[in-house]
Amino acid sequence: MQPFDLTALRAVHADLCRRWLPARLETVVQTDLWTVHFCLRTLAERGWLTLCWHPQLARLHQGSPPPKQTELFQFGQSLQRLKGLALVAMVHRDPWERVVEWHWAPRPEGEVQWRLILEIMGKYSNVVLADPEGMIVACGHGVSERQSRVRPVQVGIPYDPPPALVATIPVLTESRQSWQERLSLIPGPWGSRLLKTYRGVSRSLIQAWSHTLGIPEDYPITDLSPQDWQRLYHGWQRWLTALEHSVFIPRRTPWGYTLVGTGDPEPLQSLIQDYYEQFRQQQIFASQRQPLLQKVQHLLEKRQQRQQEFERMLQESRQGEQYRRWADLLMAHAHQETLGRAEITLPDFASGDPVIIPLQPDKTLIGNAEQYYNHQRKSKRAQAHLRPLLETVQTEISYLSSVEVILQDLHTYRDEDDLETLRELREELASQGYLPPSPSRPAPTPPPFREFHTPSGIPIWVGRSNLHNDRLTFRHAQRQDWWFHAQEIPGSHVLLRLQPGQVPASEDLQIAADLAAYFSRARHSHQVPVVYTRPHHVHKPKGSPPGTVVYTHETVIWAAPTHPRLQPILASEKKSPQGKAGIPIKT
Repeated sequence: MQPFDLTALRAVHADLCRRWLPARLETVVQTDLWTVHFCLRTLAERGWLTLCWHPQLARLHQGSPPPKQTELFQFGQSLQRLKGLALVAMVHRDPWERVVEWHWAPRPEGEVQWRLILEIMGKYSNVVLADPEGMIVACGHGVSERQSRVRPVQVGIPYDPPPALVATIPVLTESRQSWQERLSLIPGPWGSRLLKTYRGVSRSLIQAWSHTLGIPEDYPITDLSPQDWQRLYHGWQRWLTALEHSVFIPRRTPWGYTLVGTGDPEPLQSLIQDYYEQFRQQQIFASQRQPLLQKVQHLLEKRQQRQQEFERMLQESRQGEQYRRWADLLMAHAHQETLGRAEITLPDFASGDPVIIPLQPDKTLIGNAEQYYNHQRKSKRAQAHLRPLLETVQTEISYLSSVEVILQDLHTYRDEDDLETLRELREELASQGYLPPSPSRPAPTPPPFREFHTPSGIPIWVGRSNLHNDRLTFRHAQRQDWWFHAQEIPGSHVLLRLQPGQVPASEDLQIAADLAAYFSRARHSHQVPVVYTRPHHVHKPKGSPPGTVVYTHETVIWAAPTHPRLQPILASEKKSPQGKAGIPIKT
Protein backbone atom coordinates (compact mmCIF):
# COMPACT_ATOMS: atom_id res chain seq x y z
CA MET A 1 0.00 0.00 0.00
CA GLN A 2 1.16 3.51 -0.84
CA PRO A 3 1.36 5.67 2.33
CA PHE A 4 -0.02 9.20 2.44
CA ASP A 5 3.30 11.00 2.00
CA LEU A 6 4.33 14.64 2.32
CA THR A 7 3.55 15.36 -1.33
CA ALA A 8 -0.01 14.09 -0.90
CA LEU A 9 -0.44 16.09 2.30
CA ARG A 10 0.82 19.29 0.70
CA ALA A 11 -1.44 18.81 -2.33
CA VAL A 12 -4.56 17.99 -0.32
CA HIS A 13 -3.85 20.72 2.23
CA ALA A 14 -3.49 23.39 -0.48
CA ASP A 15 -6.71 22.28 -2.17
CA LEU A 16 -8.68 22.24 1.11
CA CYS A 17 -7.43 25.70 2.05
CA ARG A 18 -8.65 27.09 -1.28
CA ARG A 19 -12.12 25.58 -0.95
CA TRP A 20 -12.96 25.36 2.75
CA LEU A 21 -11.68 28.49 4.45
CA PRO A 22 -13.64 29.73 6.21
CA ALA A 23 -16.38 27.12 6.77
CA ARG A 24 -18.99 26.36 9.42
CA LEU A 25 -18.95 22.94 11.09
CA GLU A 26 -22.39 21.32 11.01
CA THR A 27 -21.76 17.71 12.04
CA VAL A 28 -18.99 15.51 13.43
CA VAL A 29 -19.18 11.72 12.96
CA GLN A 30 -16.61 9.18 14.13
CA THR A 31 -17.11 5.94 12.21
CA ASP A 32 -14.35 3.82 13.77
CA LEU A 33 -11.45 4.04 16.19
CA TRP A 34 -9.29 5.97 13.71
CA THR A 35 -11.59 8.00 11.44
CA VAL A 36 -13.56 11.22 11.92
CA HIS A 37 -15.73 12.95 9.32
CA PHE A 38 -16.53 16.69 9.44
CA CYS A 39 -19.49 18.16 7.58
CA LEU A 40 -18.56 21.73 6.59
CA ARG A 41 -20.57 24.45 4.87
CA THR A 42 -19.32 27.53 3.08
CA LEU A 43 -21.20 30.17 1.12
CA ALA A 44 -20.53 28.14 -2.02
CA GLU A 45 -20.86 24.46 -1.03
CA ARG A 46 -21.38 21.82 1.60
CA GLY A 47 -19.20 18.73 1.93
CA TRP A 48 -17.48 16.17 4.11
CA LEU A 49 -13.83 16.11 5.14
CA THR A 50 -12.14 12.96 6.45
CA LEU A 51 -9.37 12.81 9.05
CA CYS A 52 -7.83 9.40 9.69
CA TRP A 53 -4.96 8.40 12.00
CA HIS A 54 -4.98 4.68 11.24
CA PRO A 55 -1.46 3.14 11.48
CA GLN A 56 -1.50 2.19 7.78
CA LEU A 57 -4.25 4.42 6.35
CA ALA A 58 -3.59 7.80 8.01
CA ARG A 59 -4.73 10.54 5.64
CA LEU A 60 -6.65 13.79 5.13
CA HIS A 61 -9.02 14.50 2.25
CA GLN A 62 -12.48 15.52 1.15
CA GLY A 63 -14.78 12.54 0.85
CA SER A 64 -18.29 11.21 0.51
CA PRO A 65 -20.79 11.26 3.40
CA PRO A 66 -20.10 8.57 6.02
CA PRO A 67 -22.56 5.74 6.67
CA LYS A 68 -25.09 6.11 9.45
CA GLN A 69 -23.38 5.34 12.72
CA THR A 70 -25.01 3.99 15.88
CA GLU A 71 -21.84 3.26 17.86
CA LEU A 72 -20.43 6.10 19.98
CA PHE A 73 -16.71 6.77 20.34
CA GLN A 74 -15.19 8.83 23.12
CA PHE A 75 -13.04 11.01 20.88
CA GLY A 76 -15.98 11.71 18.57
CA GLN A 77 -18.02 12.77 21.59
CA SER A 78 -15.24 15.18 22.63
CA LEU A 79 -15.31 16.75 19.16
CA GLN A 80 -19.00 17.63 19.49
CA ARG A 81 -17.94 20.84 21.25
CA LEU A 82 -16.71 22.06 17.85
CA LYS A 83 -20.19 21.97 16.28
CA GLY A 84 -21.34 25.38 15.18
CA LEU A 85 -17.83 26.83 15.19
CA ALA A 86 -16.00 28.13 12.14
CA LEU A 87 -12.92 26.53 10.65
CA VAL A 88 -10.74 29.62 10.27
CA ALA A 89 -7.31 28.19 9.45
CA MET A 90 -5.52 25.04 8.28
CA VAL A 91 -1.95 25.52 9.39
CA HIS A 92 1.03 23.54 8.12
CA ARG A 93 3.65 24.93 10.50
CA ASP A 94 6.56 22.91 9.21
CA PRO A 95 6.22 22.38 5.44
CA TRP A 96 8.44 19.27 5.67
CA GLU A 97 6.49 17.52 8.42
CA ARG A 98 3.22 15.63 8.02
CA VAL A 99 1.47 17.56 10.79
CA VAL A 100 -1.43 19.97 10.18
CA GLU A 101 -3.51 22.08 12.58
CA TRP A 102 -7.12 23.14 12.18
CA HIS A 103 -8.13 26.27 14.10
CA TRP A 104 -11.71 26.78 15.25
CA ALA A 105 -13.34 30.03 16.32
CA PRO A 106 -16.90 31.35 16.89
CA ARG A 107 -16.66 33.39 13.67
CA PRO A 108 -14.14 33.74 10.83
CA GLU A 109 -12.43 36.75 12.37
CA GLY A 110 -12.88 35.60 15.97
CA GLU A 111 -10.38 34.36 18.50
CA VAL A 112 -9.30 30.73 18.18
CA GLN A 113 -10.94 28.50 20.80
CA TRP A 114 -9.73 25.05 19.75
CA ARG A 115 -6.84 23.48 17.85
CA LEU A 116 -7.24 20.11 16.14
CA ILE A 117 -3.86 18.61 15.24
CA LEU A 118 -3.47 15.66 12.86
CA GLU A 119 -0.14 13.81 12.85
CA ILE A 120 0.43 11.46 9.92
CA MET A 121 3.46 9.42 10.99
CA GLY A 122 2.81 5.80 10.05
CA LYS A 123 2.22 3.59 13.08
CA TYR A 124 2.68 6.65 15.34
CA SER A 125 -0.14 8.60 13.67
CA ASN A 126 -2.48 10.42 16.05
CA VAL A 127 -4.94 13.28 16.38
CA VAL A 128 -5.15 15.77 19.26
CA LEU A 129 -7.73 18.33 20.36
CA ALA A 130 -6.10 21.12 22.35
CA ASP A 131 -7.18 24.47 23.79
CA PRO A 132 -5.56 27.78 22.66
CA GLU A 133 -2.78 27.36 25.26
CA GLY A 134 -1.90 23.93 23.88
CA MET A 135 -3.33 21.82 26.71
CA ILE A 136 -4.56 18.44 25.40
CA VAL A 137 -8.30 17.97 25.91
CA ALA A 138 -8.78 14.76 23.87
CA CYS A 139 -6.69 12.52 21.64
CA GLY A 140 -7.22 9.68 19.21
CA HIS A 141 -5.16 7.34 21.37
CA GLY A 142 -3.13 8.13 24.44
CA VAL A 143 0.61 7.56 24.75
CA SER A 144 1.76 7.19 28.36
CA GLU A 145 5.22 7.95 29.72
CA ARG A 146 5.85 4.22 29.99
CA GLN A 147 5.20 3.92 26.25
CA SER A 148 7.28 6.95 25.29
CA ARG A 149 9.54 8.89 27.62
CA VAL A 150 10.39 11.32 24.82
CA ARG A 151 6.87 12.43 23.92
CA PRO A 152 3.81 11.29 25.90
CA VAL A 153 0.39 12.27 24.53
CA GLN A 154 -2.29 12.33 27.21
CA VAL A 155 -5.25 14.42 28.29
CA GLY A 156 -4.26 17.18 30.72
CA ILE A 157 -0.67 17.74 29.60
CA PRO A 158 0.68 20.34 27.13
CA TYR A 159 0.89 19.33 23.48
CA ASP A 160 4.45 18.80 22.31
CA PRO A 161 5.10 18.65 18.52
CA PRO A 162 6.89 15.57 17.13
CA PRO A 163 10.70 15.70 17.07
CA ALA A 164 12.04 17.17 13.83
CA LEU A 165 13.66 14.89 11.29
CA VAL A 166 17.41 15.20 10.77
CA ALA A 167 17.64 14.75 6.98
CA THR A 168 18.49 17.69 4.73
CA ILE A 169 15.65 20.04 3.76
CA PRO A 170 15.33 20.26 -0.03
CA VAL A 171 15.65 23.72 -1.62
CA LEU A 172 14.82 24.65 -5.16
CA THR A 173 17.94 26.82 -5.48
CA GLU A 174 20.41 23.97 -4.87
CA SER A 175 22.57 23.45 -7.93
CA ARG A 176 22.76 20.17 -9.76
CA GLN A 177 26.44 19.78 -8.83
CA SER A 178 25.75 20.23 -5.10
CA TRP A 179 22.73 17.92 -5.30
CA GLN A 180 24.72 15.25 -7.14
CA GLU A 181 27.66 15.46 -4.75
CA ARG A 182 25.37 15.12 -1.74
CA LEU A 183 23.79 11.96 -3.12
CA SER A 184 27.14 10.50 -4.21
CA LEU A 185 28.77 10.69 -0.77
CA ILE A 186 27.83 7.08 -0.05
CA PRO A 187 27.54 4.44 -2.81
CA GLY A 188 24.24 2.68 -3.26
CA PRO A 189 21.02 2.65 -5.34
CA TRP A 190 19.99 6.19 -6.30
CA GLY A 191 16.47 5.65 -4.93
CA SER A 192 17.67 4.66 -1.46
CA ARG A 193 20.24 7.47 -1.41
CA LEU A 194 17.61 10.06 -2.27
CA LEU A 195 15.24 8.64 0.33
CA LYS A 196 17.84 8.82 3.11
CA THR A 197 19.43 12.15 2.18
CA TYR A 198 16.46 14.54 1.88
CA ARG A 199 13.29 15.14 3.85
CA GLY A 200 9.91 14.83 2.19
CA VAL A 201 10.96 12.10 -0.25
CA SER A 202 8.89 8.92 -0.21
CA ARG A 203 9.16 5.50 -1.78
CA SER A 204 6.13 6.19 -4.02
CA LEU A 205 7.71 9.42 -5.24
CA ILE A 206 10.90 7.58 -6.22
CA GLN A 207 8.78 4.90 -7.88
CA ALA A 208 7.02 7.56 -9.95
CA TRP A 209 10.33 9.09 -11.04
CA SER A 210 11.73 5.66 -11.92
CA HIS A 211 8.66 4.85 -14.00
CA THR A 212 8.62 8.23 -15.77
CA LEU A 213 12.37 8.52 -16.42
CA GLY A 214 13.00 4.83 -17.16
CA ILE A 215 15.79 4.54 -14.55
CA PRO A 216 15.32 1.58 -12.15
CA GLU A 217 15.30 2.79 -8.55
CA ASP A 218 17.83 0.10 -7.57
CA TYR A 219 20.30 1.28 -10.22
CA PRO A 220 23.70 2.01 -8.57
CA ILE A 221 24.39 5.68 -8.20
CA THR A 222 27.97 5.17 -9.39
CA ASP A 223 26.72 3.83 -12.75
CA LEU A 224 24.47 6.79 -13.60
CA SER A 225 25.46 8.57 -16.79
CA PRO A 226 25.49 12.39 -17.08
CA GLN A 227 22.24 12.14 -19.02
CA ASP A 228 20.70 10.06 -16.18
CA TRP A 229 21.80 12.65 -13.63
CA GLN A 230 20.31 15.43 -15.74
CA ARG A 231 16.95 13.64 -16.01
CA LEU A 232 16.85 12.87 -12.29
CA TYR A 233 17.69 16.45 -11.41
CA HIS A 234 15.00 17.71 -13.77
CA GLY A 235 12.43 15.45 -12.04
CA TRP A 236 13.69 16.71 -8.67
CA GLN A 237 13.22 20.34 -9.76
CA ARG A 238 9.72 19.62 -11.09
CA TRP A 239 8.75 18.14 -7.73
CA LEU A 240 10.10 21.09 -5.71
CA THR A 241 8.39 23.54 -8.08
CA ALA A 242 5.09 21.69 -7.63
CA LEU A 243 5.46 21.90 -3.83
CA GLU A 244 6.37 25.59 -3.90
CA HIS A 245 3.51 26.67 -6.16
CA SER A 246 0.99 23.98 -5.09
CA VAL A 247 0.50 22.88 -8.67
CA PHE A 248 0.14 19.09 -8.91
CA ILE A 249 -0.88 16.62 -11.60
CA PRO A 250 -2.74 13.74 -9.86
CA ARG A 251 -2.73 10.53 -11.88
CA ARG A 252 -3.47 6.89 -11.18
CA THR A 253 -0.54 4.51 -11.60
CA PRO A 254 -0.12 0.70 -11.65
CA TRP A 255 1.13 0.85 -8.05
CA GLY A 256 -1.37 3.44 -6.77
CA TYR A 257 -1.22 7.12 -7.66
CA THR A 258 1.21 9.98 -8.23
CA LEU A 259 0.82 13.74 -7.85
CA VAL A 260 3.74 14.63 -10.14
CA GLY A 261 2.54 12.81 -13.21
CA THR A 262 2.18 13.92 -16.79
CA GLY A 263 -0.89 14.51 -18.93
CA ASP A 264 -4.34 15.63 -17.88
CA PRO A 265 -4.83 15.73 -14.10
CA GLU A 266 -7.50 13.66 -12.41
CA PRO A 267 -9.69 14.98 -9.54
CA LEU A 268 -7.35 15.05 -6.55
CA GLN A 269 -9.77 14.47 -3.67
CA SER A 270 -11.71 11.63 -5.31
CA LEU A 271 -8.45 9.94 -6.36
CA ILE A 272 -7.15 9.99 -2.78
CA GLN A 273 -10.46 8.84 -1.31
CA ASP A 274 -10.93 6.00 -3.81
CA TYR A 275 -7.42 4.67 -3.29
CA TYR A 276 -7.49 4.54 0.51
CA GLU A 277 -11.13 3.52 0.71
CA GLN A 278 -10.25 0.48 -1.39
CA PHE A 279 -7.57 -0.54 1.12
CA ARG A 280 -9.90 0.15 4.05
CA GLN A 281 -12.52 -2.13 2.50
CA GLN A 282 -9.86 -4.80 1.98
CA GLN A 283 -8.93 -4.67 5.66
CA ILE A 284 -12.57 -4.90 6.72
CA PHE A 285 -13.09 -7.80 4.31
CA ALA A 286 -10.05 -9.71 5.61
CA SER A 287 -10.98 -9.10 9.26
CA GLN A 288 -14.51 -10.44 8.68
CA ARG A 289 -13.94 -13.26 6.21
CA GLN A 290 -11.38 -15.36 8.09
CA PRO A 291 -13.28 -15.55 11.43
CA LEU A 292 -16.49 -16.30 9.53
CA LEU A 293 -14.81 -19.09 7.55
CA GLN A 294 -13.30 -20.56 10.72
CA LYS A 295 -16.69 -20.45 12.43
CA VAL A 296 -18.41 -22.19 9.51
CA GLN A 297 -15.69 -24.86 9.34
CA HIS A 298 -15.99 -25.43 13.10
CA LEU A 299 -19.79 -25.79 12.82
CA LEU A 300 -19.36 -28.13 9.86
CA GLU A 301 -16.87 -30.29 11.74
CA LYS A 302 -19.25 -30.57 14.71
CA ARG A 303 -22.15 -31.59 12.45
CA GLN A 304 -20.02 -34.17 10.67
CA GLN A 305 -19.02 -35.70 14.01
CA ARG A 306 -22.68 -35.76 15.01
CA GLN A 307 -23.57 -37.43 11.71
CA GLN A 308 -20.98 -40.15 12.31
CA GLU A 309 -22.34 -40.73 15.82
CA PHE A 310 -25.93 -40.96 14.56
CA GLU A 311 -24.90 -43.38 11.81
CA ARG A 312 -23.08 -45.55 14.36
CA MET A 313 -26.11 -45.59 16.66
CA LEU A 314 -28.40 -46.32 13.73
CA GLN A 315 -26.18 -49.19 12.64
CA GLU A 316 -26.38 -50.66 16.13
CA SER A 317 -30.14 -50.24 16.18
CA ARG A 318 -30.44 -52.31 12.97
CA GLN A 319 -29.61 -55.40 15.05
CA GLY A 320 -33.23 -55.39 16.21
CA GLU A 321 -34.26 -58.01 13.68
CA GLN A 322 -31.47 -60.29 14.87
CA TYR A 323 -32.63 -59.85 18.49
CA ARG A 324 -36.18 -60.81 17.51
CA ARG A 325 -34.96 -63.91 15.62
CA TRP A 326 -32.88 -64.99 18.63
CA ALA A 327 -35.82 -64.45 20.95
CA ASP A 328 -38.12 -66.55 18.70
CA LEU A 329 -35.58 -69.41 18.69
CA LEU A 330 -35.23 -69.27 22.48
CA MET A 331 -39.01 -69.35 22.97
CA ALA A 332 -39.25 -72.38 20.63
CA HIS A 333 -36.77 -74.27 22.86
CA ALA A 334 -37.90 -72.90 26.22
CA HIS A 335 -38.15 -76.41 27.70
CA GLN A 336 -34.36 -76.76 27.75
CA GLU A 337 -32.46 -76.14 30.97
CA THR A 338 -29.72 -73.49 30.43
CA LEU A 339 -29.07 -71.89 33.83
CA GLY A 340 -25.37 -71.15 34.22
CA ARG A 341 -24.63 -71.32 30.49
CA ALA A 342 -23.18 -68.32 28.57
CA GLU A 343 -24.46 -69.33 25.12
CA ILE A 344 -26.60 -71.89 23.29
CA THR A 345 -26.54 -73.26 19.75
CA LEU A 346 -29.92 -73.76 18.06
CA PRO A 347 -30.93 -74.62 14.47
CA ASP A 348 -32.28 -71.75 12.35
CA PHE A 349 -35.98 -72.00 11.44
CA ALA A 350 -35.51 -71.45 7.72
CA SER A 351 -32.12 -72.92 6.82
CA GLY A 352 -31.47 -75.27 9.72
CA ASP A 353 -27.98 -73.85 10.13
CA PRO A 354 -26.69 -73.67 13.70
CA VAL A 355 -27.11 -70.23 15.36
CA ILE A 356 -24.99 -69.31 18.41
CA ILE A 357 -27.00 -67.12 20.83
CA PRO A 358 -25.33 -65.38 23.82
CA LEU A 359 -27.17 -65.90 27.13
CA GLN A 360 -27.31 -64.36 30.58
CA PRO A 361 -26.23 -67.31 32.80
CA ASP A 362 -28.54 -66.32 35.66
CA LYS A 363 -31.68 -66.33 33.48
CA THR A 364 -33.79 -69.05 31.91
CA LEU A 365 -34.34 -69.25 28.16
CA ILE A 366 -37.67 -67.45 28.56
CA GLY A 367 -35.96 -64.69 30.56
CA ASN A 368 -33.28 -64.33 27.90
CA ALA A 369 -35.94 -64.26 25.18
CA GLU A 370 -37.85 -61.47 26.98
CA GLN A 371 -34.59 -59.49 27.24
CA TYR A 372 -33.98 -59.86 23.49
CA TYR A 373 -37.58 -58.81 22.76
CA ASN A 374 -36.95 -55.67 24.83
CA HIS A 375 -33.75 -54.97 22.87
CA GLN A 376 -35.68 -55.36 19.63
CA ARG A 377 -38.37 -52.87 20.74
CA LYS A 378 -35.70 -50.36 21.84
CA SER A 379 -33.90 -50.71 18.51
CA LYS A 380 -37.13 -50.05 16.65
CA ARG A 381 -37.82 -46.92 18.71
CA ALA A 382 -34.20 -45.80 18.26
CA GLN A 383 -34.46 -46.07 14.49
CA ALA A 384 -37.65 -44.01 14.45
CA HIS A 385 -35.93 -41.37 16.59
CA LEU A 386 -32.50 -41.37 14.90
CA ARG A 387 -33.59 -41.16 11.27
CA PRO A 388 -35.12 -37.64 11.58
CA LEU A 389 -32.08 -36.50 13.56
CA LEU A 390 -29.74 -37.88 10.91
CA GLU A 391 -31.74 -36.20 8.12
CA THR A 392 -31.62 -32.90 9.99
CA VAL A 393 -27.89 -33.00 10.54
CA GLN A 394 -27.33 -34.00 6.89
CA THR A 395 -29.36 -30.98 5.81
CA GLU A 396 -27.24 -28.77 8.08
CA ILE A 397 -24.05 -30.24 6.62
CA SER A 398 -25.28 -29.56 3.10
CA TYR A 399 -26.13 -25.97 3.99
CA LEU A 400 -22.89 -25.26 5.85
CA SER A 401 -20.89 -26.86 3.04
CA SER A 402 -22.52 -24.47 0.61
CA VAL A 403 -21.57 -21.50 2.81
CA GLU A 404 -18.01 -22.81 3.03
CA VAL A 405 -17.82 -22.93 -0.78
CA ILE A 406 -18.92 -19.29 -0.98
CA LEU A 407 -16.35 -18.15 1.58
CA GLN A 408 -13.58 -20.10 -0.10
CA ASP A 409 -14.51 -18.46 -3.41
CA LEU A 410 -14.26 -15.05 -1.70
CA HIS A 411 -10.57 -15.59 -1.00
CA THR A 412 -9.52 -12.08 -2.08
CA TYR A 413 -11.26 -8.72 -2.06
CA ARG A 414 -12.11 -7.48 -5.56
CA ASP A 415 -14.78 -4.82 -5.13
CA GLU A 416 -17.41 -3.61 -2.69
CA ASP A 417 -19.82 -6.32 -3.90
CA ASP A 418 -17.59 -8.92 -2.24
CA LEU A 419 -17.94 -7.08 1.06
CA GLU A 420 -21.72 -6.86 0.65
CA THR A 421 -21.78 -10.61 -0.08
CA LEU A 422 -19.84 -11.22 3.13
CA ARG A 423 -22.25 -9.08 5.15
CA GLU A 424 -25.21 -10.86 3.61
CA LEU A 425 -23.68 -14.22 4.53
CA ARG A 426 -23.24 -12.99 8.11
CA GLU A 427 -26.90 -11.98 8.29
CA GLU A 428 -27.95 -15.25 6.67
CA LEU A 429 -26.07 -17.37 9.22
CA ALA A 430 -27.53 -15.26 12.02
CA SER A 431 -31.05 -15.78 10.67
CA GLN A 432 -30.42 -19.56 10.65
CA GLY A 433 -29.29 -19.47 14.30
CA TYR A 434 -25.63 -20.26 13.69
CA LEU A 435 -24.42 -16.80 14.78
CA PRO A 436 -25.75 -14.29 17.30
CA PRO A 437 -27.95 -11.55 15.81
CA SER A 438 -26.07 -8.50 14.58
CA PRO A 439 -26.64 -5.15 16.30
CA SER A 440 -29.53 -3.21 14.83
CA ARG A 441 -28.29 -1.77 11.57
CA PRO A 442 -29.67 -1.33 8.04
CA ALA A 443 -29.98 -4.58 6.12
CA PRO A 444 -27.07 -5.08 3.70
CA THR A 445 -27.79 -4.07 0.11
CA PRO A 446 -27.91 -7.23 -2.02
CA PRO A 447 -24.94 -7.19 -4.42
CA PRO A 448 -25.65 -7.65 -8.12
CA PHE A 449 -25.49 -11.08 -9.65
CA ARG A 450 -22.31 -12.06 -11.43
CA GLU A 451 -22.97 -11.71 -15.15
CA PHE A 452 -21.13 -13.38 -18.01
CA HIS A 453 -21.88 -13.79 -21.71
CA THR A 454 -21.56 -16.77 -24.00
CA PRO A 455 -19.64 -16.34 -27.29
CA SER A 456 -23.00 -15.75 -29.00
CA GLY A 457 -23.89 -12.99 -26.52
CA ILE A 458 -26.42 -14.76 -24.27
CA PRO A 459 -26.24 -13.49 -20.66
CA ILE A 460 -25.48 -15.90 -17.83
CA TRP A 461 -26.28 -14.92 -14.22
CA VAL A 462 -24.54 -16.54 -11.25
CA GLY A 463 -25.61 -16.26 -7.60
CA ARG A 464 -23.15 -15.04 -4.97
CA SER A 465 -24.70 -16.48 -1.79
CA ASN A 466 -27.52 -18.76 -0.68
CA LEU A 467 -30.00 -15.91 -0.35
CA HIS A 468 -28.71 -14.65 -3.67
CA ASN A 469 -29.39 -18.07 -5.20
CA ASP A 470 -32.97 -18.00 -3.92
CA ARG A 471 -33.54 -14.56 -5.44
CA LEU A 472 -31.98 -15.66 -8.73
CA THR A 473 -34.03 -18.85 -9.02
CA PHE A 474 -37.40 -17.78 -7.61
CA ARG A 475 -37.61 -14.05 -8.38
CA HIS A 476 -35.67 -13.36 -11.56
CA ALA A 477 -35.75 -16.64 -13.51
CA GLN A 478 -38.16 -16.68 -16.46
CA ARG A 479 -39.97 -19.67 -17.88
CA GLN A 480 -37.84 -19.69 -21.05
CA ASP A 481 -34.51 -19.67 -19.14
CA TRP A 482 -32.33 -22.68 -18.32
CA TRP A 483 -31.28 -23.32 -14.71
CA PHE A 484 -27.92 -25.04 -14.01
CA HIS A 485 -26.24 -26.52 -10.92
CA ALA A 486 -23.40 -28.94 -10.19
CA GLN A 487 -25.04 -32.30 -9.51
CA GLU A 488 -25.26 -32.93 -5.74
CA ILE A 489 -22.25 -30.67 -5.14
CA PRO A 490 -22.36 -27.39 -3.19
CA GLY A 491 -22.24 -24.49 -5.62
CA SER A 492 -23.96 -21.47 -7.11
CA HIS A 493 -27.24 -21.40 -9.00
CA VAL A 494 -26.62 -20.43 -12.63
CA LEU A 495 -29.19 -19.04 -15.06
CA LEU A 496 -28.86 -18.95 -18.84
CA ARG A 497 -31.02 -15.92 -19.72
CA LEU A 498 -32.97 -16.39 -22.95
CA GLN A 499 -35.48 -14.34 -24.91
CA PRO A 500 -38.92 -15.92 -25.48
CA GLY A 501 -38.59 -18.43 -28.29
CA GLN A 502 -34.79 -18.29 -28.34
CA VAL A 503 -33.01 -21.64 -28.67
CA PRO A 504 -29.45 -21.76 -27.27
CA ALA A 505 -26.68 -23.52 -29.15
CA SER A 506 -24.92 -26.48 -27.59
CA GLU A 507 -21.89 -24.22 -26.99
CA ASP A 508 -24.05 -21.86 -24.92
CA LEU A 509 -25.29 -24.71 -22.76
CA GLN A 510 -21.73 -25.97 -22.34
CA ILE A 511 -20.43 -22.56 -21.18
CA ALA A 512 -23.28 -22.26 -18.65
CA ALA A 513 -22.51 -25.74 -17.36
CA ASP A 514 -18.80 -24.93 -17.12
CA LEU A 515 -19.64 -21.85 -15.03
CA ALA A 516 -21.89 -23.89 -12.75
CA ALA A 517 -19.01 -26.30 -12.19
CA TYR A 518 -16.50 -23.47 -11.73
CA PHE A 519 -18.59 -21.81 -9.02
CA SER A 520 -18.89 -25.01 -7.02
CA ARG A 521 -16.77 -27.15 -4.72
CA ALA A 522 -15.61 -29.13 -7.77
CA ARG A 523 -13.91 -26.09 -9.34
CA HIS A 524 -10.54 -27.83 -9.70
CA SER A 525 -11.88 -31.08 -11.18
CA HIS A 526 -11.42 -31.88 -14.86
CA GLN A 527 -14.97 -33.16 -15.34
CA VAL A 528 -18.05 -32.36 -13.26
CA PRO A 529 -21.63 -33.57 -13.78
CA VAL A 530 -24.00 -30.59 -14.06
CA VAL A 531 -27.78 -30.74 -14.25
CA TYR A 532 -29.94 -28.25 -16.08
CA THR A 533 -33.69 -27.82 -16.25
CA ARG A 534 -36.34 -25.14 -16.63
CA PRO A 535 -36.78 -22.83 -13.60
CA HIS A 536 -40.42 -23.89 -13.13
CA HIS A 537 -39.17 -27.42 -12.41
CA VAL A 538 -37.11 -26.11 -9.46
CA HIS A 539 -38.85 -25.86 -6.09
CA LYS A 540 -37.88 -25.02 -2.53
CA PRO A 541 -38.82 -27.54 0.19
CA LYS A 542 -40.80 -25.99 3.00
CA GLY A 543 -38.58 -25.04 5.92
CA SER A 544 -35.32 -25.79 4.08
CA PRO A 545 -32.26 -23.53 4.51
CA PRO A 546 -31.51 -20.78 1.97
CA GLY A 547 -30.17 -22.02 -1.33
CA THR A 548 -31.55 -25.58 -0.97
CA VAL A 549 -33.94 -26.65 -3.73
CA VAL A 550 -35.37 -29.75 -5.37
CA TYR A 551 -35.67 -30.20 -9.13
CA THR A 552 -37.19 -32.52 -11.72
CA HIS A 553 -37.03 -33.05 -15.52
CA GLU A 554 -33.30 -32.50 -15.43
CA THR A 555 -30.66 -33.28 -18.03
CA VAL A 556 -27.06 -34.11 -17.12
CA ILE A 557 -24.19 -32.49 -18.99
CA TRP A 558 -20.47 -32.96 -18.29
CA ALA A 559 -18.72 -29.68 -17.56
CA ALA A 560 -15.01 -28.81 -17.58
CA PRO A 561 -14.34 -25.94 -15.13
CA THR A 562 -10.59 -26.00 -15.88
CA HIS A 563 -10.96 -25.85 -19.68
CA PRO A 564 -9.17 -22.90 -21.36
CA ARG A 565 -12.39 -21.88 -23.13
CA LEU A 566 -13.73 -20.61 -19.81
CA GLN A 567 -10.92 -18.12 -19.09
CA PRO A 568 -12.01 -15.33 -21.49
CA ILE A 569 -15.57 -15.72 -20.22
CA LEU A 570 -14.46 -15.26 -16.59
CA ALA A 571 -12.27 -12.29 -17.52
CA SER A 572 -15.27 -10.48 -19.02
CA GLU A 573 -17.38 -10.61 -15.85
CA LYS A 574 -19.98 -7.88 -15.55
CA LYS A 575 -22.51 -6.97 -12.86
CA SER A 576 -26.17 -7.57 -13.55
CA PRO A 577 -28.50 -4.74 -12.52
CA GLN A 578 -30.38 -6.94 -10.07
CA GLY A 579 -29.22 -7.65 -7.04
CA LYS A 580 -22.69 -19.78 -3.61
CA ALA A 581 -24.84 -21.92 -2.65
CA GLY A 582 -27.19 -24.71 -1.69
CA ILE A 583 -27.20 -28.33 -2.78
CA PRO A 584 -30.24 -29.00 -5.00
CA ILE A 585 -31.90 -32.35 -4.40
CA LYS A 586 -33.29 -34.42 -7.23
CA THR A 587 -36.89 -35.54 -6.74
